[in-house]
Amino acid sequence: MSMITTGLLWVGGAAVVAAVLAYLIRKYGDAEGRSANNEAAGQVFTIVGGLHAVLVAFVLIALFDAASQAGDAAYKEADGLVAATWASDALSRETGEEVRKLSREYATTVIDDEWPKLADGEAFESTGWSQLDRIRQVVAAAPADDEWQVGRKTEAATQLWQVYQARQARLDAAGGGISNVVWFVLVIGSVLAIGLPLLFGGPLMRTHVIIVATLAATLTMLLYATYQLQNPYGGGAELTPDAFRSAVARFG
Repeated sequence: MSMITTGLLWVGGAAVVAAVLAYLIRKYGDAEGRSANNEAAGQVFTIVGGLHAVLVAFVLIALFDAASQAGDAAYKEADGLVAATWASDALSRETGEEVRKLSREYATTVIDDEWPKLADGEAFESTGWSQLDRIRQVVAAAPADDEWQVGRKTEAATQLWQVYQARQARLDAAGGGISNVVWFVLVIGSVLAIGLPLLFGGPLMRTHVIIVATLAATLTMLLYATYQLQNPYGGGAELTPDAFRSAVARFG
C-alpha cells in the first residue's frame, strides 16, 4: 500500500470517527446549557489549539530541516570523495588508481549496504569507516616530490576529512527521529484539540459534525506527515543515494 493511500485511510478514518462521536453526542447528549458552553469551551480551545499548533509547526519545521541537512551531507560526502580522488591523481599513477579503486568501493558500500539499512532505520555494522581509513592511509603514504604534489596531497587529506564529517552527519540523521515524550504530547494534544469542540453547541448539527470531522482530519494529516518525516532516508522524505551514484560514474 502506497504512502498516499495509507495517509488517506488514516485521515479519512479519523474524520469518520470524529464525525460519529460528534453526531452521537449532539443527538443523545444533554442539550441543556450546551450553547452556553461555547464561550468557556472556546476560550480553552483557543489556548490548547494554539499551543498544539505551535508544537506541531516546530516539530515539522525541525524535521524538514533535518531532511534537507541529511541530503546536503550526502552530496558533500560524495563530492568530497570525488575531489580527494582527483587530487590523488596528481601524486602518482599508482596512488591515483588505488584511491580511485577504494573510493569506488566505498561509494558502492554506501549505495548497496548502508542506504537500505538507513531507510529501514536499522542499526548496522559497515565497512565504510575502514574503507575511508584505508584511503587516508594510501594518501598519507604517497610520496610528494615537489610543491605542487605537496599541495595536492594536502588537498586530498582535507577533502577526506570533510568526507569523514559528512559521513558522520549522514549517519546521525538516521538516528534522529522523535522522542516518545514528544509523540505523547502530540497525540494527547490532538485528542484534546478534537475533544473540546465536541462540547460546543449550535443550532445546526450538520455544521457541527463537519467542523469536528475537518479538525480531526487536519490534525491526523499533520501527525501522519510528522511520522513520515521522522527518518529522512525512508518514509515521506525518502532521500536516495543519487550523489554516490554520480560519484561512481565519475570514477569510471
